[in-house]
Amino acid sequence: MTLQGKHVLITGPTAGIGHTTALALAAQGATLTLLCRSPEKGAALAGEITAAGGAAPIVVEMDMASLASVRQAAQECLALGRPIDVLLNNAGVVNTSRRTTVDGFEETLAVNHFAPFLLTGLLLPAIQEVPGARIVNVASAAHHFVRDMGFDDLHAEQGYKTFREYGRSKLANILFTRSLAQRLADYPVTVNSLHPGAVSTSLGKQNGGLVSRVVPLLLKPFFRSPEKGAQTSIYLCSSDEVAGVSGEYFVDCKPVRPKPWARDDEAAARLWRVTEESVGFQYPV
Repeated sequence: MTLQGKHVLITGPTAGIGHTTALALAAQGATLTLLCRSPEKGAALAGEITAAGGAAPIVVEMDMASLASVRQAAQECLALGRPIDVLLNNAGVVNTSRRTTVDGFEETLAVNHFAPFLLTGLLLPAIQEVPGARIVNVASAAHHFVRDMGFDDLHAEQGYKTFREYGRSKLANILFTRSLAQRLADYPVTVNSLHPGAVSTSLGKQNGGLVSRVVPLLLKPFFRSPEKGAQTSIYLCSSDEVAGVSGEYFVDCKPVRPKPWARDDEAAARLWRVTEESVGFQYPV
C-alpha cells in the first residue's frame, strides 16, 4: 500500500534498525508518531525527517520499562484523534544481568513483550478504524535459543541467562503475533512478526562499560547493517504483497516457519492469559 499520508506509529525509532526504518517510511510519505524513551533523541530524529522533506513527526515520550508510561503514551496517541494505519513494535532490549522494572517484572520480558502487548491493546480501537491496518512486531531468530517460555520461572528469579531470557522474550513476540492474528481474523487488520537481524550499534548498549562492547560481539552472527536489518520491517509496513496476510513470521521479506515451540497454540494461549493478568489489561477482542 502507499504510505503517502498514512499514520505510522513506531517504537524505538531513534537508533539502529528503528532509525533506518523511520527514515524510510517517512520518505515514502508516512506521517510518523515516534514513541521514544528520550524526547531529545526523538526531536533530533523529527528534525532529520523534516530536513529531508518528510512530514513533521509527532514525538511521544514512552519508557517501555514502565507500564504507567506505556499507558500514558497510548493515551497521548489516542488523543491525537487520528486513526492508526500501521503500528510497528520495533523497540527491544537485551541485558547481561537480571534487572527488574518499576512494576517488578524481569526487564527483558517486560520491555520486549509486556510493553508492546499493552501498547497494542490500548491502541487497537484506533487501529481498527482503518480497513487494511497493519500491526508489525519485530521478533527475532533468537527464539531458536529456547524451547519454551519457561512459565514456571517466567521472570528468571531462579537464575538469569542472557540468551535464554532474550530468546524467550522474542518467542513471546511470535506467540503474541499468532494469538492476536487469530483474534483479529474477522477484522480487516493484519498482524505479522519478523526477524530483522540485530544491529551492533544499539543492541546491548544500555548495559554500559565492557558489557556494552561484549554483547554485540556475542550476537555478531545475527548482525546486519541497519539498512538490511530494516528491509523486512519496511516491507511488512508497506508492501502490497502482504495485504491480507496475517499471523506469519517473516525473514528476508519472506514467510518462514518458526521453530515448533513458536507455533504452539496452547503455549500462546497461556502466555496471553498470563500477560493480561500481569499488565492488568484485557483485550477488546
